[in-house]
Amino acid sequence: MATTATISISSDISPGFSGISETMTLTQGGGLVDIDSTTGFQRRKLSAASVVDLVTMANELVEPKDSVAAKVFIRNIGYRGVIDKSVGVTIGINAEPIGKLYGGDWMMMPLTTIDADDITATPATDDTVIIEYVMFYEEA
Repeated sequence: MATTATISISSDISPGFSGISETMTLTQGGGLVDIDSTTGFQRRKLSAASVVDLVTMANELVEPKDSVAAKVFIRNIGYRGVIDKSVGVTIGINAEPIGKLYGGDWMMMPLTTIDADDITATPATDDTVIIEYVMFYEEA
C-alpha cells in the first residue's frame, strides 16, 4: 500500500497566483517502490526551553538506510486544544536550526537518516507545547 502526501496552497497575497495543489507518493530512492518503514505516529510534550531529540537515528529499532529517500512530518499542535501562534519550536538536525514551527505550523521534508543526524526540537520558551511527528524511511 502506498504512502502519499498532498498539499494545497491558496493565497491572495500575489495577483495572478492561482494556487498550488500537489500529491506525491513516498517511494524508495531511485525507483518506484513504495517506502517500507516508519517510526510510527508519535506525540511529544515539551515544557522547557532546551533541545530534545524527536528522532534519535541510532536508536531506531529497524535500521534506516543511510542517505536515502526518508521524509519527516512534524507539527506544533499547541497544548490542550489551544494553538498559540506565539509559541515557537525550532526544528533542527543535530540542533542545527532548519526552521521554527509556531502553533498550528507544520512541515514535511526529506532528510538523511545517518546515525549522527538526529531530528531535534527546541522550544523558544518554557510554555508547554505538543509536537506530533512521523518519519517514513527505507529499511536497511
